[in-house]
Amino acid sequence: MTKTILVVDDDPAQRRLLQAAVERAGYASKTAADGPSALAQCDTVDLMLLDLVMPGMTGMDVLADIRTRRPELPVIVLTASGGVDTVVKAMQAGAADFFVKPASPERIVVSIRNALETSGLKAEVTRLKKKAVNALGFEDMVADAPSMRPVVRMGQRAATSNIPVLILGESGVGKEVLARAIQSASERAGRPFITVNCGAIPENLVESILFGHVKGAFTGATDNHAGKFVEANGGTLFLDEVGELPLDAQVKLLRVLQESEVDPVGAKRPVKVDVRIISATNKDLAKLVAEGRFREDLYYRLNVFPIEAPPLRERREDIPKLVSRFVTRFNAEEGRAIRGCAAETMAMLQEFDWPGNVRQLENAVFRAVILCEGDLLQPDDFPQIAGTRRVAALEPANDGHPPMLGAPANDSAPVERFTLPQAFASFAPPTPPVPVYDDRGHVRPLEAIERDLIQLAIDHYANHMSEVARRLGIGRSTLYRKLREYGLDEGGAEKVG
Repeated sequence: MTKTILVVDDDPAQRRLLQAAVERAGYASKTAADGPSALAQCDTVDLMLLDLVMPGMTGMDVLADIRTRRPELPVIVLTASGGVDTVVKAMQAGAADFFVKPASPERIVVSIRNALETSGLKAEVTRLKKKAVNALGFEDMVADAPSMRPVVRMGQRAATSNIPVLILGESGVGKEVLARAIQSASERAGRPFITVNCGAIPENLVESILFGHVKGAFTGATDNHAGKFVEANGGTLFLDEVGELPLDAQVKLLRVLQESEVDPVGAKRPVKVDVRIISATNKDLAKLVAEGRFREDLYYRLNVFPIEAPPLRERREDIPKLVSRFVTRFNAEEGRAIRGCAAETMAMLQEFDWPGNVRQLENAVFRAVILCEGDLLQPDDFPQIAGTRRVAALEPANDGHPPMLGAPANDSAPVERFTLPQAFASFAPPTPPVPVYDDRGHVRPLEAIERDLIQLAIDHYANHMSEVARRLGIGRSTLYRKLREYGLDEGGAEKVG
């Protein structure tokens, strides 16, 4: 996402010079001739170049006003004289940097880049601090797309009470982010927020992990274990992939919701808990109820206040801001200095359908930041997505013929068609289909085919285990059990030893 710089100067010549330097460096620009015009635009820009000496409202007055409106906005002040007192006052008022006019374009660009990088790092530190104390709210979400407005509105309404919330949506859409925002906006803000991935818990340990156990309750129970409900006491328990819970655990969960008390395995008496339940699933729970795989009474207990989180392909307007946030984070974690995406890269990212949603976008940006050799992410830094686009461009036309080479767009005369076998081959999926026959022409054992199919699915869906399980038509707990049986890890590689 291209950063926007606001140039504020009452001198038209200086404005044009600064604007030209900003745009040559690859930034978008806006201009203002006075203080009031600058303040009117400050909410739409990422950095401000501010002249201190202007008629009417001075630069110092503008700077003081910005500190109350947008304290995080980096401001670089310009002055015609390099007086120490003036510079000190500007820096004390919150300026990120200063330079004396006329300054070289190189000096201006370096100052802008440093200020933007520092601002991004500060924002990331603030986000991490808020996450550590369970204070990430709706204002921290990227939710500017029209399809996200009702989601935020419903989440804010849910935060005003302790009503059970069921968040629906595909894997990777950010259901946990929404759950954290609901807690942060509620009276339980700052209290424990405990996450349980119901699909990743072994079936024989579900009760122990959720409800706890006492020492000696079963073989291996060498100590007392409080359980997730007790850990979340006073706060929120987020049950992710709740549709994966086994039926016997569902019965006990229903009792906890009804009685507000848990029975640890092996305990003589129940333990009272005060927990708000937010659950999430990418499955159709009503269908599971009809199939007898989910209790109907528990379904009605959880599905009191449903919120549908849209997939990323339905909120493409949020992609630029999401990419910007991920780039900032990975710059800080990996010591990189990526400024953002080239225009053609952002267009490519917004065209892609993102079957893995926000999680897939995050992983793709992480890889691109590592691959990038310049300061802007290029299409080739997203090889899987760029390759998908090239394959789509080479797909046969609706009449079943391969694309024509060198044909005029509106030429009705017959034109010789050319096949492109090598071009198609170069963009074929990197993983071959699962073989059904062995080297001697006999059908392979079912277990061998199943193992290869699971490995293929893990590779195809980039280790998104919820999506792998959904596409294979099995539960996540079943998928993890098969991984152990076949000696596979989540990356699809065979374990050693």
